[in-house]
Amino acid sequence: MIRVLTFRLAALAAVLGAVALQPAAEAVAQAAKVDAAGAMIGPASGLPIPRYVSLKAGKVYVRQGPTKEHPVSFIYRRAGEPVEITAEYDNWRRIRDSEGSEGWVWHSLLSGRRTALVAPWAKEAALPIRVKASADQRMSARLEPKVLVEVRRCDGSWCRVEGDGFEGYIEQERLWGVYPGERFD
Repeated sequence: MIRVLTFRLAALAAVLGAVALQPAAEAVAQAAKVDAAGAMIGPASGLPIPRYVSLKAGKVYVRQGPTKEHPVSFIYRRAGEPVEITAEYDNWRRIRDSEGSEGWVWHSLLSGRRTALVAPWAKEAALPIRVKASADQRMSARLEPKVLVEVRRCDGSWCRVEGDGFEGYIEQERLWGVYPGERFD
């Protein structure tokens, strides 16, 4: 009887210990679900994972985990910067930027507005923006690498982009903030 009671108390302690540790496990993202088409869907938002969004605010604290108790890793200071959501936990989103830095941000600091950086990896001086979606069309502008653009639509090969004083088309592969072959209006 004592042996059985000791075993049950030990099992209860193990279960209670696991429950007590659960808040520490918050740093692990909730598992994404798979929809009928085979795409990963975020458990909190119901939206695709991964996906590109942009920063809504001009000052965004990026934390090491998905609570305000987690330390701040770094701060973004540029509204509109494109980031990729790679995981979700409740109202927190794990994001990655064009340089590969990752962390957690509160969902309301993100926007569905599509933006991109022009070839942040490029060594070239400037990249052409065309008046129409074709390499043989005349240029409407030339943009330096890392210029922030608003992405209006993509057809899988070319994207229509706009910015301060320019608009036109750029090859989709020259943007960080859209997926290869991605299409949207």
